[in-house]
Amino acid sequence: MARQSQPTVLLTRPLAQSQRFARDIGGALISPLMQPKFLTPAWPAGDFAAVIFTSETGVEAARRISVSGIALPTRAFCVGDRTAAAARSAGFDAKSAAGSVKDLSAYIQRAESSGTMLILRAQDSAGNLAEDLFSAGIETVSVVAYKQQRLPLSTEAVDLLRAEEPVIVPVFSPRSAKLLTAELSRIKAKAPIWLAALSGAVSEAFQFPTERKLVAVRPDGVSMRDLIGVMRGFA
Repeated sequence: MARQSQPTVLLTRPLAQSQRFARDIGGALISPLMQPKFLTPAWPAGDFAAVIFTSETGVEAARRISVSGIALPTRAFCVGDRTAAAARSAGFDAKSAAGSVKDLSAYIQRAESSGTMLILRAQDSAGNLAEDLFSAGIETVSVVAYKQQRLPLSTEAVDLLRAEEPVIVPVFSPRSAKLLTAELSRIKAKAPIWLAALSGAVSEAFQFPTERKLVAVRPDGVSMRDLIGVMRGFA
């Protein structure tokens, strides 16, 4: 069977991020594997010098916490430019590490900020940024502010993945890679999978067989967009 001129891109990020990325790349099938559920955490005592955001969802969690009457610091350190832009829109004086969580940790350490840092994170966030910063002598408090609830692939996505045409799957985190691996195995996907991974860690976490696999030059949206362009050119 002849292959289509361009493979379908399947986006499995949370809905808002998938919709934005789909616009950036000129269209995609969207089937989120996660949706955020915001929590009401017990609030730690003390004052904080800055808040740390590793995602835009963390910024939304902060907005909800502020609405509840809890005062947050205005200074913010953010993992990337998108998250920093969201934080500025929410009223924070935000700085971007323009990279990964590892880059964010190094950025905060270089900033030599005094006072206690506050991380608003997901329940199942990868790595341990708080421990990393604490080991560097930066007092850090971590608050679980939201969790990502799992969703199954949509009927349309299942039909696509059980067909014979190649499917480009951009994957942005190790957890997403593991969730998608499990879903592809569950539905017995037959389509040739072309993996576009944000990082080496994401590529390593994706355990389903792939026909093609590429890793972004940098762990950001622009590099992922460029990667999709390259993969579309393979067809």
